[in-house]
Amino acid sequence: MSVYLLLLCLALLQHEGRARPDPPGCNSLDAVRVAEEALEQINQDRTNGYILSLNRLYDLSHTPEQEKGTSHYKLTIDVMETKCHITSRKPWKQCEVRDIGDLPVYGECQVSAYADTPVKLKNYTCALHEVPATAVVDVCPDCPTAENLDEPVIKETVNLSLQRFNEESHLANYFTLENITKASSQWVVGPSYFVEFTILETVCSKKTDASELSSCPPMDCQFAHRGFCLGSHMANEDQFEIRNPVGKKDSSFLNQKPVEVKCEIYEPQTATLEEQAHAKADSGHTGHQHHNHTHLHPHEHMHSITPTIPESKQRGLFGTVVDQPASPRSAPLASSCPGPRRHNLGLERLKL
Repeated sequence: MSVYLLLLCLALLQHEGRARPDPPGCNSLDAVRVAEEALEQINQDRTNGYILSLNRLYDLSHTPEQEKGTSHYKLTIDVMETKCHITSRKPWKQCEVRDIGDLPVYGECQVSAYADTPVKLKNYTCALHEVPATAVVDVCPDCPTAENLDEPVIKETVNLSLQRFNEESHLANYFTLENITKASSQWVVGPSYFVEFTILETVCSKKTDASELSSCPPMDCQFAHRGFCLGSHMANEDQFEIRNPVGKKDSSFLNQKPVEVKCEIYEPQTATLEEQAHAKADSGHTGHQHHNHTHLHPHEHMHSITPTIPESKQRGLFGTVVDQPASPRSAPLASSCPGPRRHNLGLERLKL
């Protein structure tokens, strides 16, 4: 009888071992779903910088919570910066990852989340690192290199770009500089400078006298537009300060220094809802006038910002994103980790 019970126990243990599913690894569809949705919420939670894109799932731990009917994941995900500024509020899957010539940034996020539908983000911490210029030059010697944002030539490039935007824009009001976010230079025919910056709508209309523009305050309300701009300036070093024979700045300054600018202007969701309400109320009425800020120049694009509040904000939990040098990290512990990379920029030695 004792032999029979022993065999029965062994059979039950063997059956239980076969029935217990393997813990999820970095190739698990559920783990990848949690990582993707959590990153979307992280991007929604942030207020500055650029939208981050998922490169790979590096490591994870998984704890089933039977009483809650869900699973708790702790993830380490590798991310890369995209060309979309956080102001755009675009989904990260719609954003292009920065190429080797676009001052690439990479990093990793430690994420705690529940695998509900949708995923519930608990908290996160991200560390971002600029790709060293030496690593870029090794692969692409002619690519643009980063410039200090405080350099006079960078500020001049931004000012000229914003000036041109304000002159050519079909929007109702002037815009002012908010932040310079990136800057680089490259030798083409001469020194060329490239800048990225954010702008804010001011209270000054296009009818404001030019002498008053320097004192135009930003529009401080929920209907103010914001924008993100790419500017470039090809300068002659010996013509950086162009003056006419009487010592005044030459009025052909912009023509002497070719300046290009392209901006995306973001329509606040509150303004979009208001316009929809007006349109509904005015339907059937003649003489309804459209707001003139919807008529755009070809180098302007209007997007609606649809703010969403991630689960972390609703519960009062906040994440952090810091810029810091890359440091060695331990090998992943979970099975099939790390997962495959989606991008590497051709920088194999950097092991992004």
